[in-house]
Amino acid sequence: MLLKTILNKCHRFKSFVFGKTEFFEHKGLDAIEVEILPRKNSRAICSCCHNPATLYDTLDSRLFEHIPIWGFRVFFKYLMRRVDCKNCGVKVEEVPWGSGKRELTKTYMHYLSTWAKSLSWKEVAVRFGTSWEKVFHSVRYIVDWGLDNRIMSGIKAIGIDEILWHRGQKYLTLVYQIDSELIRLLWIGKERTENTLRQFFCFLGEDRSAALEFICTDMWQPYLKVVKQKAKQALLILDRFHIVSTLNKAIDKVRAGEHRQMKDDGQEPILKNSRWCLLKRKENLTEKQEVKLKDLLNYNLKSVRAYLLKEDFQGFWDYVSPTWAGKFLDRWCTRVMRSKIEPLKKVAKTMRNHRELILNWFTAKKVFSSGVVEGLNNKIKVTMRKSYGFRTPYCLIQKSNPRSSFASPDNLTLDRSKLEHKRLLFLFLIYP
Repeated sequence: MLLKTILNKCHRFKSFVFGKTEFFEHKGLDAIEVEILPRKNSRAICSCCHNPATLYDTLDSRLFEHIPIWGFRVFFKYLMRRVDCKNCGVKVEEVPWGSGKRELTKTYMHYLSTWAKSLSWKEVAVRFGTSWEKVFHSVRYIVDWGLDNRIMSGIKAIGIDEILWHRGQKYLTLVYQIDSELIRLLWIGKERTENTLRQFFCFLGEDRSAALEFICTDMWQPYLKVVKQKAKQALLILDRFHIVSTLNKAIDKVRAGEHRQMKDDGQEPILKNSRWCLLKRKENLTEKQEVKLKDLLNYNLKSVRAYLLKEDFQGFWDYVSPTWAGKFLDRWCTRVMRSKIEPLKKVAKTMRNHRELILNWFTAKKVFSSGVVEGLNNKIKVTMRKSYGFRTPYCLIQKSNPRSSFASPDNLTLDRSKLEHKRLLFLFLIYP
């Protein structure tokens, strides 16, 4: 079977045909050169307005690198033309296999970006005999296309959170769509200030902001303030995940402080290796941790009392009615305030201040939660760890959810069923 036959089977371009194919030397290595010719009587397309235009002149030939085959690099060779467009003037023609001045074909860029979701960019570059920069620009091209073509309608529920991306308290604000039928990353902004979140609502637009019904967030005051201003009709939810996380941090602080005090006083280190015994749910304890917890419960320690208060609070999530859940919350907060355990008292004060927002979780029928947001944040952190060694915060990679609304580019001719378009790595360019 001739190489041209294979190319015609996989990559048929309208108004163009494949010419001769031959070996040639490229940077000291053998490579395959495939000539592309325009069909007779076909009209060139303007690269600006995408309309047919009159031929103006011919430029020098260009090489477009394609997917390597059998260990040989493959290049498309085409004699570029310019057109005299009525609307745009003299412009270089548009070719279906390339984009702008990029040296790689669209198909090859998509191919590299698909591999980049599994391997580091350096490993992809080495494996396919290309450069790190070309892999980077391939991922950037696919992501730019995805951002330009994604569907932004029908967003009813969003989750807002932040992650620490660099030492020195440097944060990124992330906004996700968390509707039951679609979970995806919508936006990333630098820092976690009021101005940052206002930029998101400016990006979303007034109409889409007014259509929001549920917003999940943590207790960070700048977020709460902006949400109340920009989407006051939405039900603001402080969900189970953040509340339990705050409570666990307080208990761990009590345990650590009491352990240090006992150690300084020369007492037996009863609380040594007890952290997860106090933080885990009972059903998740190992056999060894169960024995340790049973032993701890025989002592009258602040850590034990804090643990019992935490376990008692688990009953809060069993309620269905916001009214009865509120009564339970009030009683529990009163007990904590009388316990004289300062870290827990601070948590109780926070819960009292955000009582209405906490009870909104029950008003929303326990449907929406930021737990999925935290899961997606972990994916971002893993990706950031993989990118360790980058010298510039120019980009951040996020693996999209399989239920993303992005579709496949029509001009990509690889087998769409194998490329998993909906699980590409998406690059959000958030810095100037």
